[in-house]
Amino acid sequence: MLNERTFLNELFRAALAAADPATCLPRFLPAPPKGRTIVVGAGKAAAAMAAAVEDRYTGPIEGLVITRYGYIRPTRKIEVVEAAHPVPDQAGLDAAQRILRMVDGLGADDMVLFLASGGGSALMSVPAPGIDFADKQALHKALVLSGANISEINTVRKRLSAVKGGRLAAACGPARIHTLVISDVPGDDPAVVASGPTIRDTNPPERASTILAKYKIAVPASIKQHLEHREPPPEATHNFSRDTVQIVSRAADALKAAAVFARANGVEPEVWGDALEGEAREVGAAMAKRARDAKGPRVLLSGGELTVTVKAKGRGGPNTEFLLGLALALGGAPNIHALSCDTDGIDGSEDNAGAIVTPDTLTRAKAAGLNALKYLAGNDAYGFFDGLDDLVITGPTCTNVNDFRAVLIT
Repeated sequence: MLNERTFLNELFRAALAAADPATCLPRFLPAPPKGRTIVVGAGKAAAAMAAAVEDRYTGPIEGLVITRYGYIRPTRKIEVVEAAHPVPDQAGLDAAQRILRMVDGLGADDMVLFLASGGGSALMSVPAPGIDFADKQALHKALVLSGANISEINTVRKRLSAVKGGRLAAACGPARIHTLVISDVPGDDPAVVASGPTIRDTNPPERASTILAKYKIAVPASIKQHLEHREPPPEATHNFSRDTVQIVSRAADALKAAAVFARANGVEPEVWGDALEGEAREVGAAMAKRARDAKGPRVLLSGGELTVTVKAKGRGGPNTEFLLGLALALGGAPNIHALSCDTDGIDGSEDNAGAIVTPDTLTRAKAAGLNALKYLAGNDAYGFFDGLDDLVITGPTCTNVNDFRAVLIT
């Protein structure tokens, strides 16, 4: 077998390769319509998805997609605009408004090819009428820090948007919509990815208010007024029954590719789940117990999206906080290594994808004067692993099937 660090890094690369739009998207492309094909989309994979469409689509295309700063890929016919994530900015607002104008006036013979991937909710952000954009930015930030899961966050985003929850579809009028999804959400519900701009929202209107109350999030006046208002549903102007939705890649695909790589290298894979949710440090402690009881050579694989309830001002994301919780629970157990990374290349809002834990992580930390418990209490898992030179930095991967975790028992 490869040495442990190399094995874990190569395992992660195998997972990323399975989620590369150039590999997974082309077989889902629809036939060209009688009329025009307009390609629009949003997410961290949007530029790579647009490039894959350009390379393989057989008809004429035009359009615009929005991706995170640094996640651009070269395209020829589909414009790519970069914007901020996780808090929306003016660039994302302007580009989303351009998309709305682009699909306006389409006919029944036209098709909108919508490319959805994780991050799209923040990147394509147009407030519902009457909501101040600054208020929506502040609420986005509060939601991200609250500990709410992605389904809850996107339920609120839909309720406050002029494009999410099927409202982009309503703007397309009678045109048929074909949505291609790279899923970053547990359960792979396409209506949750990027908050489902082309998919009808089935949440009751009051659900958003319930979530905001649950996490004690202060609601600005413009948003409170909108939440009390009942607006016409998107299906009043769009026939969703003509539309199609296909998931082109998901966490399960990445885990399957990693399992194949593990077996080829003499390690038995055990998939612990592709839709794990929960507080990152607590899941880390639970997985440490599972790893202690396992016999090697074996690798425990899991995907999904963990959360961090931020109570301090440290740096980090769910993957590094998971690993710090894992390391503390392992207590230096021999023969156990672990990697946890976000497949988009960004753990939370830092410059790392994740990090690596080794049997001597806590020993090296003590020698370096790094108190693991204090770093965990300070929500500063990034600082802890940076001090050990154990961060995993990939740069933008231009895909996103959420967290990838591998615990190796040798």
